[in-house]
Amino acid sequence: MDAQSYNTALADLRGVRDQIKKTRAALVKLEADRDRRIVQLASYEKAKAERIAPAAGLGVAAVVALAPALAPDSLDLQQAPQPSAPKPSTSQTPSAAVTLPPQAAPAATAVRAEPAAPDEARTVSATPPAAAHKAQRELPSIPAGLSGDAWFAHTTGLASTRPNFTQQARSTVFLDATTGILVHRSQTHHLDLAGRSAADILTAVFHTVPEGVERIYITAGDPWHRDADRYPYLRDAVAAWLNAPIAGWRTDTGRGRDRMAGHFVHARHPVGRYQSETGDLHVEIRSVGEWFDTDGDDPHIIRDAFVLLWQALRRHWDDAVIMGSPSQTGRDLWTRTIPARGQHADGFPVLSEELRSLLHATAGQGRNELLTPPRVPEQLPQLVEYDRTFAYAKHTWKSPVGTPCRITARTFATWSEKEQMRALYGCGHWQVRVTVPDTWNHVGLLPAPAPADRAWHYPAQPGTTFTTWAGGPEIHTALTNPLTPWKIEILDGILWDDGKPLDDWARKLKDTWTNLSAQAHFQGNPQQARAAHLASRAVRSILLYGIGSFAQRPRMVTGTTPRTMERDVPPDAEIIGFDDELITWQKPTGFTRDPNAHPEWSAAIWSAARAALLTQRHRDDDTYAGALHTPPRTVVAFRTDALYLTQPHHWPYHHQPGDYLLKGHLTGPVTAPTTEEELLALRDLGRAALTTRQEG
Repeated sequence: MDAQSYNTALADLRGVRDQIKKTRAALVKLEADRDRRIVQLASYEKAKAERIAPAAGLGVAAVVALAPALAPDSLDLQQAPQPSAPKPSTSQTPSAAVTLPPQAAPAATAVRAEPAAPDEARTVSATPPAAAHKAQRELPSIPAGLSGDAWFAHTTGLASTRPNFTQQARSTVFLDATTGILVHRSQTHHLDLAGRSAADILTAVFHTVPEGVERIYITAGDPWHRDADRYPYLRDAVAAWLNAPIAGWRTDTGRGRDRMAGHFVHARHPVGRYQSETGDLHVEIRSVGEWFDTDGDDPHIIRDAFVLLWQALRRHWDDAVIMGSPSQTGRDLWTRTIPARGQHADGFPVLSEELRSLLHATAGQGRNELLTPPRVPEQLPQLVEYDRTFAYAKHTWKSPVGTPCRITARTFATWSEKEQMRALYGCGHWQVRVTVPDTWNHVGLLPAPAPADRAWHYPAQPGTTFTTWAGGPEIHTALTNPLTPWKIEILDGILWDDGKPLDDWARKLKDTWTNLSAQAHFQGNPQQARAAHLASRAVRSILLYGIGSFAQRPRMVTGTTPRTMERDVPPDAEIIGFDDELITWQKPTGFTRDPNAHPEWSAAIWSAARAALLTQRHRDDDTYAGALHTPPRTVVAFRTDALYLTQPHHWPYHHQPGDYLLKGHLTGPVTAPTTEEELLALRDLGRAALTTRQEG
């Protein structure tokens, strides 16, 4: 083989690679359709896994993993392979069973600690069968003994402290990439964006605003999607748009105290960071969709929304600056509420990397679950959407602080009932073995590691036993729910002191939100009312994404390599996109030394929010709301802080954080959705129908 044929063969190989990527995408869709059909077949009362398996081209075990109800009656569970259990939950470490008397109410909880016998600690749940566990994602555990105890410390020299500098504002413009309308301060310009490339935008903006711009918000048009039809994935199109060469510009390497370097590849809300070749100009191109959803709003209204937001924040923070994203803004504002004197004047220390990694792997975020037939009727009588208003703001009043303690099952079992309940009421994260009651006929209560690529699911089948991690609010809900207490066995746990590190920050944001919401309601000028509404939604994003940013996911670095230099792609990198000239890749780099990394706060708030979707007390009205206060088989879906039901409920709504707001109502009969796309389509129809009904 000579050099020419070698290069030709390489070109052919790249073509095969591109085709493989497209084929894999098609295969994923087909496999999802196959799995959905298997679940539908399983609803037939005489369905058998032995008949479905060859029709699906799968083994019996794989079919049963998708539809546990099809488990053969003759399966010998005692001889089946046991699911891998985390180390602390083996027979070497007893578990502490938390139980309740049958008629116990939340105010009169009884707890009994019972160390399990070795055989009990190895018991396998009768459903789903052992074969299904092979597909489960195994959650990590804390190592036994001194090696695990060493995790319970803080990272040396790393703590959140109050800043001693004033954040600098960035010169910002608002650009509609469809119409070319640019709003800069009080001026309006009409730009010719040609092909809407990053080069076209930078050239047009800097020609119009020669004194310089540091942030360009795209209000409409999504220019990074202009070539979406040419790529198998949206991220590929976005990466190609961000990385296209621009004469006189290169990718920014970061600057200042809020150092952010490189492009951020995101399918919907990417961030392009550029600096001039001379190094004296730095600019970001961002989507305003990071802050709120727009509905055809022109750049003038969006610019006014940011002005109103800044003015409202300044009432609580005299040095408030709106940064590029809600998460950056939220964390910056929070650091400015760290006490200058008193108990936490030295800041809030960051947990060990081991505990941060554990929380990252075991503390999920919002509950997103779609219940399909036969768990709900094939034809729904109606579809009603309830959304918890500014939900996370309700759960910031108490958060973990201080050095955490390890609570082993043995330690928990030695405590009195009062000590156990105080711990479960407190700020903790617990590894538990859970058993669904034999008489249970409602939704699942606790998250469990899900099969395949899904993050979490919520087992609800009677008799199911599983091992998971959960926060105190969810554990307490499982024990004191209004239907039947669940069996919870404590295997291991992390317990902090109760504190209020987020209370002042959240209180100020809630007051800002209330003020802007009132402006939106009472403002006589429709444009200013709309701007105030968008500003209130931006406050919600500041709190929501600010909380998310405390979780500090492991950092992912994105880079590009010319296709002529493929051998230079890092060996541990994943290729996420490519075109005729560049290969785009990403690789994990672990956790950075982030002084504001507090995943324990995010985990506690997310757990409380998931629990409130199930049951939430309204003290002033002496009533409860949530999924567990609806009849069985009437919950269609959970979506972060929203519930979708088959019938309306008269739950109190006082415009307060956490209240259930009626957001959509679609009269039936409605075919039950079986995919997220179908649910979202019905959601939009329901919202439109409710708006029409209210206006009429």
